[in-house]
Parts: sequence; C-alpha cells; structure tokens
Amino acid sequence: MAKGAHGSRQAAWEFFGAELKRRREEAAFTQVELGARVFVSGGYIGQFEQAIRKPQLDVAQRIDTVLQTEGFFERMWRKLIDDKRYADYFAEVVELERMATKICQFAPSVIPGLLQTARYAQAITLAANPFVTDEHVNERVSARLERSHILKDATRPEYWAILHENVLRVPVGGPPAMAEQLEHIATLARERKVLLAVVPRSHGACASMAAMLQLMEFDDAPPTVYTETSFSGDLLDDPAVVKRAQRAYDLLRGAALSPEVSLAMVESAAEDFRRCTSTT
Repeated sequence: MAKGAHGSRQAAWEFFGAELKRRREEAAFTQVELGARVFVSGGYIGQFEQAIRKPQLDVAQRIDTVLQTEGFFERMWRKLIDDKRYADYFAEVVELERMATKICQFAPSVIPGLLQTARYAQAITLAANPFVTDEHVNERVSARLERSHILKDATRPEYWAILHENVLRVPVGGPPAMAEQLEHIATLARERKVLLAVVPRSHGACASMAAMLQLMEFDDAPPTVYTETSFSGDLLDDPAVVKRAQRAYDLLRGAALSPEVSLAMVESAAEDFRRCTSTT
C-alpha cells in the first residue's frame, strides 16, 4: 500500500475510534461497561478508541446493537477493511496479523504468505490467474510482501511455521525461484524471526492435511483460527473450534522434525534446486 493510502486509512480508523468514544460517552458507558456488553475487555475498547487495534466484524456489530447506532460501525468497518488486493474472506485476517502477539501456521501445500518471496508469490498468482494484467499481478505480490513486514518490526509476533515436506519439493516459479524462496526461509529461521518445523513425507498422514491452518493469539482478545482452501477461507473464534485447532497444531508439532533438522532439510532442498539451475 502506498504511504499516502496507509495514512488515509489510519486517519479513518482514528475517526472510527473518536466516534466510538463520543457515542459511548453519550450512552453513559465506561469502557469497561461497554466491553462487558460486547464481550471484550475495557482495555480493548480503549485501544479501539485510540486506533491502536481494529475490532473484528462481530464486535463492531455488537457495538452497533449496544449503542443503538443503526449499523454505523459495521458499515464503517466494512469500508475500511475492504482492501481489493485481498480476497473478501482474507482482508480481516491481514488486520488481525498486525495485532497478533503469536501466529502459528501449518502449510500442507504452499509456502505461507508471510514467508513468500516476490518471485514465488508471482508464480502462485499467475498459476491461478493466467489471463490477468501485469498490474494485477504486481498489486497481489506487493500486498503479499507488505504482510511480511510484521516480521521485521521490533514488536513482531512470535511466529511458528510448520511446513509439510511437499511444500519444499515443488519447484514453484522454477528451480532458481524455488532455491531463492527456500534460502529466504532459512535466513528468517537463522535470524530467529520464525520457529520453523517440517513434517517429513515419511511420517505419512498428519493432522490438517486438507487445508492451511493459522492460529492467532492477542494480548487482550480471545484467540482465533483461520483455515483456507483454494476458493474460500473461514475466520473462527468459537472457543470449541479454536480448542480443536490448537489440538491439531499440537499433533503437527509432534509429527514435525526438530527446528535444527528442519532447517537442515530446507537448506538441503535449496541446494538441490541450485544444482538443478547449474546443470540446465
């Protein structure tokens, strides 16, 4: 996103927060009282009002109900989250990633977006959209790379990434691009920006084989789980569902190689792709 666009969006969130504070005070609610009615803490309401955090859609809807604002906050939320560079079902996930204190991902078939390089992201985009313009591809790639900036921040989340070995072996974008991609992941692991683990193919069946799994935790909000298939995604915060997802991730940790052995596997796969490049 261009700097000006980011500034404009932040200013709009600040307006959202100011309106929330004004209407809350008009209704004679403290932050704690409003938070209790919409199932978040009073501190979380304060962070909405200061535009430090963004509410989830269901929270914005409950705020409208409690404050009797006739859908104002839901409409504004939808307008602000509506980033056309992302699928409709994914835009809210991007906002939550920026607020998360911990992100745990499992990727059964594709490198997670937070770890992707430009060439890998471009190849994935073109494979699914072979007739789009270069401008469209560049926008999608730029959006993907922008997400990864959270790993560079001083306040970056604790980030766990479990990859199935299949992810390491498919030459997305060709051997040179794939070697670059795997070396990028190895660098992030060595810099301790990601705790990397690989589920080897020799393990056989594992949990969550059919879909990508992403768990997110926050300082002052309940954890959420996001799952995605080729054409849709689901963001869920039902405690029972989150508990099942956390159990699946625990099983994946048990199936995965140690971080040290996983890093060696990623580096070996990168070297294999480099040798393919040098012999062609």
